[in-house]
Amino acid sequence: MKKIGSLHTGLLMIGVLTVSGSLWAHGDVTPQNVDISGLESLGEEWREENPFRNNELAIEIGKSAYAQNCARCHGLDAISGGIAPDLRELEPGLEGDEWYAYRVINGAVRNGVPYMPKMADFMSQEALWSIRAWLESLPVE
Repeated sequence: MKKIGSLHTGLLMIGVLTVSGSLWAHGDVTPQNVDISGLESLGEEWREENPFRNNELAIEIGKSAYAQNCARCHGLDAISGGIAPDLRELEPGLEGDEWYAYRVINGAVRNGVPYMPKMADFMSQEALWSIRAWLESLPVE
């Protein structure tokens, strides 16, 4: 009978944490600040296409930003372990940019459970497009 009580207590705690917004499907991760010094300011309105494609500074910033904010779920060097999509396989160019922007702005929810937070709530457009620039620079094996 105690196991059932413990199970109920655990489920109650999960419910409380979920309602409070402190629990994400991939762990309680605090997004890290990204130093975007040297990059063009993009303003508030989201660009439809990555303005930092092939920009060496943005690629370096994106590599670091990815390691700090994305690797935990999407894998080291963007090589997915199967939980989250392999971001190296995004379509290049505008088509992939559209999907990427949609996902970082809106996050991902399955059956009412957040699987990816709305990263644009935590990171600047410059930081997020830098990550996309780095992802596009990676070879797909």
